[in-house]
Amino acid sequence: MRPLNPPLFLPLCRSSGPDASPSPVRRRSLAEGMATGTPDSQARFGQSVKGLLTEKVNTCGTDVIALTKQVLKGSRSSELLGQAARNMVLQEDAILHSEDSLRKMAIITTHLQYQQEAIQKK
Repeated sequence: MRPLNPPLFLPLCRSSGPDASPSPVRRRSLAEGMATGTPDSQARFGQSVKGLLTEKVNTCGTDVIALTKQVLKGSRSSELLGQAARNMVLQEDAILHSEDSLRKMAIITTHLQYQQEAIQKK
């Protein structure tokens, strides 16, 4: 049975800090220690790898949650922007209709004033 050689560092997600994973030199020495070391060193290596993997999975999970929130927030912003545009168009139509009604009322008022003057002259 041939020993498994773990791949060198593969970044899954952003790291939590500069000490998030051991340096390449440390990884190689751990891998060499596992291949030639005692069962105790193999167990420590396994725990180390398991800890790093767990940390990376947790970091990736957190990143996915943050990304999902941003996407939902962006889609909600888009909905709100569209709704605001529709409301603005409706308000603009209402304002134009009101302006037209006021213009017609001004014309009617002028005609009524002419009729009132005509009645007063008689």
